[in-house]
Amino acid sequence: MFYWVMKRIFLGPVLRLLFRPWVKGLDNVPAEGAAIIASNHLSFSDSIFMPLMVPRPVIFLAKSEYFTGTGLKGRLTALFFRLTNQLPMDRSGGAASAVSLNAGMDVLTGGGLLGIYPEGTRSPDARLYRGKVGVARLALQAGVPVIPVAMIGTDKVQPIGKRLPNIRRIGMIFGEPLDFSQYREQAEDRVVQRKVTDEIMFELMRLSGQEYVDEYAAVVKLRLAGKQDKPATDRAADTSGGGATPELQDDDGTPAAG
Repeated sequence: MFYWVMKRIFLGPVLRLLFRPWVKGLDNVPAEGAAIIASNHLSFSDSIFMPLMVPRPVIFLAKSEYFTGTGLKGRLTALFFRLTNQLPMDRSGGAASAVSLNAGMDVLTGGGLLGIYPEGTRSPDARLYRGKVGVARLALQAGVPVIPVAMIGTDKVQPIGKRLPNIRRIGMIFGEPLDFSQYREQAEDRVVQRKVTDEIMFELMRLSGQEYVDEYAAVVKLRLAGKQDKPATDRAADTSGGGATPELQDDDGTPAAG
């Protein structure tokens, strides 16, 4: 009820008036049935503007830190995320991340729309970064289409580190649903997962017009922060046979604050 009231009566009308969002391809979102909405990630506000324009509720996997904050601010943040249809996503890897992905699977098996950011975190420089394979795992296991959506201009509205947004127009482009049903029996194949993820990222690049960087955004952020001199062994993660790989340690669908 809170989600509907905020979207239809309070927050939604105000945001539409101030930011005048334009949308293309909204009819590509199915009127019913399960699907994954995979988006590029430029700003914290992506998680606000995109669900605002989709008629159906969109449930996001949000990083678990948003739900565990302390003090008044932490409790209010956790309450907001719970009331706006967002689920905690543990990005520590291994079993914890697998459990979080199961929450996303529950959304899909229930016929809902699951929002995911395949990059795993916001872009540090408005470029499009390598996708993590969690989105492919969910799409293949659930047998659902993936609708790519390109957010346009949200990085100008709320750049990283800026709390109060700039008032300017933003947009979004919903692409045609991507069908990966031919790979359904290979859902656990890492090579297939990478292939599917790369196809999704190609569509996001095509729709958004962003420059593509074949590197994980999280690794770039560490390097920019001076915490890592060289890129991590990203490619090894694609071919490793077991254990918690870097791809799953910071898995998909997190509107990260970092």
